[in-house]
Amino acid sequence: MSRGPATIQSRGKVLAAEEFARALPAGARLLGLDVGTKTVGLALSDVTRTIASGLTTLARGKFSADARRLLELAQEHGVGGFVIGLPISLDGSEGPRAQATRAFARNLGRLTPLPILLWDERLTTAAAERSLLEADVSRRRRSQVIDKVAATLILQSTLDRLELIVRG
Repeated sequence: MSRGPATIQSRGKVLAAEEFARALPAGARLLGLDVGTKTVGLALSDVTRTIASGLTTLARGKFSADARRLLELAQEHGVGGFVIGLPISLDGSEGPRAQATRAFARNLGRLTPLPILLWDERLTTAAAERSLLEADVSRRRRSQVIDKVAATLILQSTLDRLELIVRG
């Protein structure tokens, strides 16, 4: 389901899922991102890359400050790669948000040697909203955690797919 362009070089580049899986160091966590216009929801995998858990939500500012904070978190948590949700329309087309997300990934790739995977995130925010409604989370609280929950769903679906790739 990766929509990122495939490249031969894996370090700091946006990769297809198979290349991304091969580029990851053993025992390194993955950091999942749901990049919005106002916030970035973050999720972190365990070291076995089996379970995704919500980490935090960052308020967006200038890209340089956002990237610095992401790279600090990556180092702090032993991250070996980034999974960034790509907001594709239901019909498969890419609008302005998808283009902005691709630019975010490209710019982040210039600052880190870590591989990056763009992951089709269709319906992820809707699924996050549904699960929070089912859990009877208040509207105010939902707005505070929706991006982190969406990032967790993006990362978990990626982990499930990477497991299939690794098992071959």
